Amino acid sequence: MAALAYFRRMNSRYKSFCSIEQLADKIGETVTLNGWVYDKTEKGKLIFIKLRDGSGTVQGVLFKPNVAEDVFAAASSLTQESSVSITGTVRAEQRAPGGVELDVTEVRVWQVARDYPITPKEHGVEFLMEHRHLWLRSARQHAIMRVRAQVIKAIRDFFDGNGFKLMDSPIFTPNACEGTSTLFETEYFDLGKAYLTQSGQLYAEASAMALGKVYTFGPTFRAEKSKTRRHLTEFWMVEPEMAYFDLNDDMDLAEDLVVYIVEQCLNNCQRELATLGRDISKLEKVKRPFYRLSYTEAVEWLNTNNVKLNRKQPDGSEIQIDFPWGEDFGAPQEEAIMTQFDRPCIIHRYPSEVKAFYMKRDPDNSKVVLAMDMLAPEGAGEIIGGSQREDDHDLLLERLRHEGLPEEAFQWYLDLRKFGSVPHSGFGLGVERTVKWITGAEHIREVIPFPRMIYRIVP
Repeated sequence: MAALAYFRRMNSRYKSFCSIEQLADKIGETVTLNGWVYDKTEKGKLIFIKLRDGSGTVQGVLFKPNVAEDVFAAASSLTQESSVSITGTVRAEQRAPGGVELDVTEVRVWQVARDYPITPKEHGVEFLMEHRHLWLRSARQHAIMRVRAQVIKAIRDFFDGNGFKLMDSPIFTPNACEGTSTLFETEYFDLGKAYLTQSGQLYAEASAMALGKVYTFGPTFRAEKSKTRRHLTEFWMVEPEMAYFDLNDDMDLAEDLVVYIVEQCLNNCQRELATLGRDISKLEKVKRPFYRLSYTEAVEWLNTNNVKLNRKQPDGSEIQIDFPWGEDFGAPQEEAIMTQFDRPCIIHRYPSEVKAFYMKRDPDNSKVVLAMDMLAPEGAGEIIGGSQREDDHDLLLERLRHEGLPEEAFQWYLDLRKFGSVPHSGFGLGVERTVKWITGAEHIREVIPFPRMIYRIVP
């Protein structure tokens, strides 16, 4: 409450202008808006300026007899994306977005934009990606970015409000977290090779042994040569890690987190979801409990429903076979499984040979690990991956050796199993995949401000 009061006092200093999203509370008042021209139409003595300021869009109306000649001329000079401050009286208008319009009396032009490259006509994806720094200003991209901001706020609020402490994991690491084939490698001064992190998890485990319940939140990097609608080389991930949590606790927490994120987006992003044409009735079904299937049950479902796996032959040809137990699921299998569900499903207890070395084997079946993936509906695919971690020193050392990983580099990680080891679990939620699902975006490149993919590193 003290912080809220402080910000209210701070904001009271800036009474000369307000944001568009505040206008509904200022009917009849004279305000100044600062923004950019989204569109402009002239009809004789009337000029209609559609202004955006990052918080929303509003239409300003100038009537020539009511303003000075230079004001009308300034408004007439405006082009798409010109920067401008406009002053006027807020008027209720139920037909307008947001229910208000502005009767403009003053116009201050900061810059008239010339030859803005992104026009209302259709543009190809490559053109738009080359101009991503400008494409972000469009109504659709603006809506997606505001949903993204809400998703991130919901994540932080959820963990901060449930006794978790934010602990930052390093981005430079001396070793791999999930295998060496997808690492970005660099020289680290005189100390040899270092890698951009694939995950903050290993360090989060150390933090959890100090603080109990923690989360790390930041960018992660995968040098994976995948050209799919779901893959980025740089993406953001939140990774909670909890001491004394088993797999069931882990799955319960993951469900609670996703329900909270969706609820907050439905409560606070109605305008943005409407702009995107999102069917919110599907999001409204995201309630606990989620569906749960063991990996074995999922394989049985695939084969019962004749979902085949394409297998390449030595001569380069492909044949279709029943899905074999022990194979990891790809996008086709995940999407097929989710056709039967209207809210997320958690697949758990995967074969140990397809999962990471740090995952704990099931005491009842050593062929599987206590791992889980959460799949979202509507073709969204995996949004969460997690597990109970191996807490036995000797078993973890055995797994490291089995994977051919350097023991020396992981000595600090093994120490966690020597000094007060406890059962513990965690997971990672991919921000971009979650935003893609909630917004209904077709491709993941739309849900991060500046996407990095195997074929793109600019702008």
